[in-house]
Amino acid sequence: MSHSLKDQLLGLGFKAPSPSQAPAKKSANKPRQQANANTRRPAPAHSHAKKQSQEEIDLAKAFALRAQQEKRDRERAEAEKLEAARQKKLAKETVSKLLDGHCLNDANAELVRHFSYSGKIKRIYVTAEQLLALNAGKLGVVQNNGRFHLVPADIALAVKQQIPALLALYCDGTEQALPEGYDDPRFQVPDDLIW
Repeated sequence: MSHSLKDQLLGLGFKAPSPSQAPAKKSANKPRQQANANTRRPAPAHSHAKKQSQEEIDLAKAFALRAQQEKRDRERAEAEKLEAARQKKLAKETVSKLLDGHCLNDANAELVRHFSYSGKIKRIYVTAEQLLALNAGKLGVVQNNGRFHLVPADIALAVKQQIPALLALYCDGTEQALPEGYDDPRFQVPDDLIW
């Protein structure tokens, strides 16, 4: 598909420059041109070529307009993406400030509280008092920077307002009930089962 530059320009509707003709040839063509002028017969091939070249120019303009519109759309989408990233970064900074000094994680905690987060079962270690408060809705679990933090309920709700996806666990009484038939005796785990 390597066309010469001349062929490409002709394809876009540019006209080729007419080569300079010798004076003898001009005089030879004049009688023929005068005969055509006397008969007043329009040259359909020439007018068809003008219409076709005008259509090609219109098509080129349409492609140029479409390319400009697509460029503007890409720039607008990129700007929206950057703005969303900036807003998300600000929200994460706010969450980090909220969690500063309010984390109640205890290094000596031995009880494990399991919960579902992002479709996976996660766990956090708590004390007996924290477990009761967590299940009562007085505490919540927030995920930040890959760690789970045990925080008071008001901090957990503030984090939920900033970025709802970071609230990992908060028992406020609206949790889903067990599915129907889940407590069926046929499916209960026996007490003497050893894992």
